[in-house]
Amino acid sequence: MEAKTKHFLDYLESSINKNWDCPAMSDFDGDTNYTYGEMAKEIARLHILFAESGIEQGDKIAICSRNCTRWAVAFLSAVSYGAVVVSILPDFKADSVHALVNHSDAKMLFVSQNIWKNLTVAEMPQLIGVISTGNFEILHSASEKLTDAYANLDEKFTAKFPEGFGKNDARYERFDMESPVLINYTSGTTSAPKGVVLPWRSLSGNVQYGQEKIPNKAGWSMVSMLPLAHMFGLAFEFVYQLAGGCHVYFLSKTPSPAVLMKAFAEVHPYMILTVPLVIEKIFKSKIFPALEKPMVKLMWNTPILNIIVRKKIHDQLMNSFGGQVQHLIVGGAALNGEVERCLRKIKFPYTIGYGMTECGPILGYEDWRLFKKGSCGKAVYRNEVKIDSENPQKVVGEILVRGQHVMLGYYKNEEATKAIFTDDGWMRTGDLGVIDAQGNIFIKGRSKNMILGPSGQNIYPEEIEDKVNNMPYVVESLVVNRDNKLVALVFADTDAIKKSQPDKTVEEIMEQNRLAVNKLVPGYCSISAFELVKEEFEKTPKRSIKRFLYK
Repeated sequence: MEAKTKHFLDYLESSINKNWDCPAMSDFDGDTNYTYGEMAKEIARLHILFAESGIEQGDKIAICSRNCTRWAVAFLSAVSYGAVVVSILPDFKADSVHALVNHSDAKMLFVSQNIWKNLTVAEMPQLIGVISTGNFEILHSASEKLTDAYANLDEKFTAKFPEGFGKNDARYERFDMESPVLINYTSGTTSAPKGVVLPWRSLSGNVQYGQEKIPNKAGWSMVSMLPLAHMFGLAFEFVYQLAGGCHVYFLSKTPSPAVLMKAFAEVHPYMILTVPLVIEKIFKSKIFPALEKPMVKLMWNTPILNIIVRKKIHDQLMNSFGGQVQHLIVGGAALNGEVERCLRKIKFPYTIGYGMTECGPILGYEDWRLFKKGSCGKAVYRNEVKIDSENPQKVVGEILVRGQHVMLGYYKNEEATKAIFTDDGWMRTGDLGVIDAQGNIFIKGRSKNMILGPSGQNIYPEEIEDKVNNMPYVVESLVVNRDNKLVALVFADTDAIKKSQPDKTVEEIMEQNRLAVNKLVPGYCSISAFELVKEEFEKTPKRSIKRFLYK
């Protein structure tokens, strides 16, 4: 029987008490560090600042900054005070930040200096103040109360805690599980934005699922590299870790391969969350070239010898991730089939999860020891998933969900909220899939991406792209429909072609790839042409291709 949802603030309070002197968070590429006790003290200081400034429970506090310790402290301070956090991706343009601050009715903004210099405070007239995530200094105040509170914060803190701040002072009110805790905007659009309103039960349920299914503890470390303004990074690279007493290192720089490898080597994370693109790049640059060597290829497929070579590749991959990884969790999109087969053969502890912002984010997960290849796990505790089709195990239909993790709706957007829920309370995910008899979820594509074939066949471009991406010299691809013909837009590794096959053109090699792909797919999925693109496809913050930009 599934346990009742435990409030996140129960976890936070307990973790602060148990791990008072243990490290809680650090800026990997900076010099700011907090123990759990220091973090709790900073939260208490910000509570005083909020109260003295006139911030009330239910008011909105926006955060727009790259990952850093003070982003995390601002978040914890706001939600434990009873405010609603508005998380805004730092990659959004200034006009989008203005629009989302205004749309959300935010009264206060925490922002990094590099973003603040491009903003215009007059465009956000309802703000009473703007605070730096670099040092918590006030960048702008439209309130005498805020100005006075900040100037006298040390004095007010001492007056409230005359005997010093201790464990017993880190106590937080438990807010109603159905009340909002977070508004997460899924895009930076300036018209009719969709702000996902998540209640406490969603945040708490996600943290509880992590603690129940993937327990962690003090002494374990984590690299936070996904944007904290994205639910995957917020929930499973930060709050779930703190609930167990872990030490979180925040990467504020763009997580390039060199930056990531350095962080993994120094932090030795127990878990890595990533998107398929990162794993696929590692395999294409390091693993697959090694497997193409004649002797390695022979050993890979020879009984007994294959144990040796597969263990060596396993150990090399493990070492590149810092040597302590117990869980490699991939999410955001389907993993390349060849990469997944290789991970399975080397017995690497990987699994593929399923989630969306509207579920804060986890919907599907399974431990890597039980994970079924090609799936994205099973419905997580306290949630239900079903397929909207006459035969859910065989006939593809839209994936529907209801339960503890599901959002309240879109902020001030009744039309979008009504459209996403069925009359009987299920939320439409927009994904298409099937569920097997054991409850494993298999995603076949996005309903809006599905292409209807000339004879009524359902064509899922992601499945074809998986084949294209396995072809030589293909970095990434996108399959589009043009005049009822399928065209693959391909970004190729032209430098590698010039180096290894100087006597052939890129076009000749890509035509060979096209013919090879067409032998692997049904006739109605045949690619009519490979069209080369000159640069990588534009990505979302979670590294999914922005499909809507390409035709």
